[in-house]
Formats: sequence, C-alpha cells, structure tokens
Amino acid sequence: MDTELRDRVVLVTGGSTGIGAATARAYGHEGARVAITYRANRDKAEKVAADVEAAGGQAYVVRLDLEDLPSVGLAVEAVEAHWGAIDVLVANAVRWGGDGPPDPSVRFEDVPLAEWEAMINANLVGAAASVSAVLPGMRAKGWGRIVLISSGVAEDGLPGPGPYGTAKSGLYGLARSLAWNGGRDGILVNVVAPGLTLTDSRPPIPSSILDALAAATPTRRLSDADDVARIVVFLGSAANGNLTGELIRDGSSAARAPHIGG
Repeated sequence: MDTELRDRVVLVTGGSTGIGAATARAYGHEGARVAITYRANRDKAEKVAADVEAAGGQAYVVRLDLEDLPSVGLAVEAVEAHWGAIDVLVANAVRWGGDGPPDPSVRFEDVPLAEWEAMINANLVGAAASVSAVLPGMRAKGWGRIVLISSGVAEDGLPGPGPYGTAKSGLYGLARSLAWNGGRDGILVNVVAPGLTLTDSRPPIPSSILDALAAATPTRRLSDADDVARIVVFLGSAANGNLTGELIRDGSSAARAPHIGG
C-alpha cells in the first residue's frame, strides 16, 4: 500500500514531544517534508527534526502557540514560504492549562470561566485556526488530509473540571463540518482519539494503574506513541482514499478509564 507521501508537505503542530514527535518521525520514514512546531522548547523540536532527516525525510522547525492565534497563521505562512502549500495537517498541539492533564479532584463549579475560555480558545479555536490557514493551499491543489488529535476523554468524560474534554469533543464536530466542506475539493478530515498513551512527555503513573488499564483493553496493552502515529500516517496519506468525518479510537481508549486523562 503506497502512502504517496514522499515530498508531501506535512505540518505537525506540537511535534516536539509525545505523539506529535512520533508522528513527525513516522512521516519522515515515508520521505515527507515535515514541519514541526513547538511553543517553548526549540531544542526538542530540533532533535525531532534531526530524527526526521535521519529517517529519510526533510524537516523544518517553526514556532506556534495556540494561545497566540496570530502565531498559527504566521507558522503556516513560514512553512508555505519554505516548501509551498501544505498537503497534510496533523493538529496535535494541546494546551493543558498547567504542567499536565487536568486535575480530576477539581470540582466543576470551582473552575473559573476564564479557564473555560482559555482552554476552548486554544484547543478548539486554535485547531480551527490551523485548519483555516492550510485550507486555501489544499483547495488549490485539489488534495489534502487533515488529522485532528483528540482524546478518549472527549467521549468518556473526566471527573473534575471539564474544559479540556469539552474542547477535545468539539474537534469531532469540527471534523464532521469540514468533511462536508472540503470533500469535493479532495480534502479528507478525521479525528484520532487516543486513550492513555505511553509517551516520553507524560508524567510518571504508578505501574499498578498502568497494569489495570492495560488489562481493561482488548489487546491487554496500552498504546505507545508509535502506535498512534501509524494511525495518523494512514489517515494523512493517499492510502486513505475516502475515509472522512470519522472518529478513530485506539486500543488504549477502549479501556474507558475516566480517572486518567488521554
């Protein structure tokens, strides 16, 4: 099955760690030209870029901050100036609102409305801004692939605050609308909703919890970042000929453990 990704221009937002980094490397293995965005740590993004090039792809690093919407358009403009119109967007960048996933001990009513606004603006409006910026180039080519990275929390819920899961669930509505809006121009849009994924960017979790979650999955194991990346590469390639507007859950998300954020 030919992905036809060689020399395609791929933008992976939030590509310096975790699922984003694994996805960037996976596109590199397909010979793509991969633009990797970062918010604060350029050194990590540069390391991923070196991995992409070692795998046989080309790499370019650019800053993008979901909380600074003008930076989204500027990042896309920089990539297009460097390589031309973007063929594939992987909207993976995320705003946690702190040092990691939401604290499930926080009561819903104790979350300030300002936090709702900030979380939804970054994780939903920020994704929409990324899409809006790449669509003109995709329409001109008559071909495009967009993969929005959501979370199992979007369906399962999460005890505690709520803004993160709400924003992530909005990505599915965004994909359904885009599927109709872009389909006749050859643009396919899908959502990947990983469950608890073993990545280099996740805070340590006790092995007893990991074992319990793994036992609750059909495969008896949790996904790692490479597992998710392979799904994203398929959806964002020519191997995906007509799948659009869909939500794809991985094996880890089948565990449906709402006390752990995806």
